Amino acid sequence: QVQLVESGGGLVQPGGSLRLSCRASVLALNHYSITWFRQAPGKEREAVSGINISGETTKYVDSVKGRFTVSRDKAKETVYLQMNNLQPEDTAVYYCATADRFFWNTWSRKEQYNYWGQGTQVTVFS
Repeated sequence: QVQLVESGGGLVQPGGSLRLSCRASVLALNHYSITWFRQAPGKEREAVSGINISGETTKYVDSVKGRFTVSRDKAKETVYLQMNNLQPEDTAVYYCATADRFFWNTWSRKEQYNYWGQGTQVTVFS
């Protein structure tokens, strides 16, 4: 069974940084585009950032541009989300996701993803 596994969440103060990691079992992660989503309490799950198979194309929602950076390490079969200057509104459970059939023009639509991780909690508090 395909599993995506996120790690790296935690508690930080405003202005702090965290780096999330996404790995996979069974799935050959290097062959898939990966998108990071987040879901805050009482809110819809929203796309945050995506990266294509080669790592040359990335996407970000406006609220994280300039603060978050997505990357991938092919040798480690891992996708990262570096989050800097974290703010209380970034508090959420963060998920990585991918799809057997992926379309960049709808990268932010959660309906197209059929593989999800269990999520990692990020809490930003002062």
